[in-house]
Amino acid sequence: MRTTHVTSEPAILYFGTPVALISTVNEDSSYNLAPMSSVFWLGWRCVLGLDASSKTPQNLIRTGECVVNLPSDNSVARVNRLALTTGTNPVPPRKAKRGYRYERNKFEIAGLTPVRSQTVAAPRVLECPVQLEAVLAARNDLAADDDKLRGFASTFELRIQRVHLDRTILIDGERNRVDPDKWRPLIMSFQKFYALRPDPLHPSRLSEIPESSYRTLDVDRARALSHVAAE
Repeated sequence: MRTTHVTSEPAILYFGTPVALISTVNEDSSYNLAPMSSVFWLGWRCVLGLDASSKTPQNLIRTGECVVNLPSDNSVARVNRLALTTGTNPVPPRKAKRGYRYERNKFEIAGLTPVRSQTVAAPRVLECPVQLEAVLAARNDLAADDDKLRGFASTFELRIQRVHLDRTILIDGERNRVDPDKWRPLIMSFQKFYALRPDPLHPSRLSEIPESSYRTLDVDRARALSHVAAE
């Protein structure tokens, strides 16, 4: 069979993932808010891939907590206002070459609203339909096998310990199930914003498996936490 493939060397391999806004607390108790899209979930665990020179991983390492906020596609303009900003001062050389600037008031410039979380000091983003309070479970450096690349980025495994969902994205009559026909995540693919199509592409055999069968003990662990709002 004849193939249309060619051997290629794209500079990045961002084939499309949801955009997330990571909120953390700075040393002076102010808030940092960073857009990113190197993120995935398994159960109630979340993995972030972050530039080690950025403020978010520094805050994560220091405080051990954050909130992963997921914007819908109608918040694209607000998310875009955070582009090319960093909470690190002075701006790291690698970011300065790409046009980044230091910005302390991330929530204000984006037109977003911080609200108190229940289990962490980092704030939730009011305008995001999905808000995941999380604590740091593990950290690993990328490219540990290469002396020149080692330390440029890290992966952070988070344990989710409180989930907040806007009622408008839930299945009618359900409290614990998101309706994928209502949830419109903002997607980034090769540095451009996209949205999902409005209807399912094809019936999925995986949907025949009850969601409850994927439940892990992390859910019970999170339930045992007291609802104490952070100051």
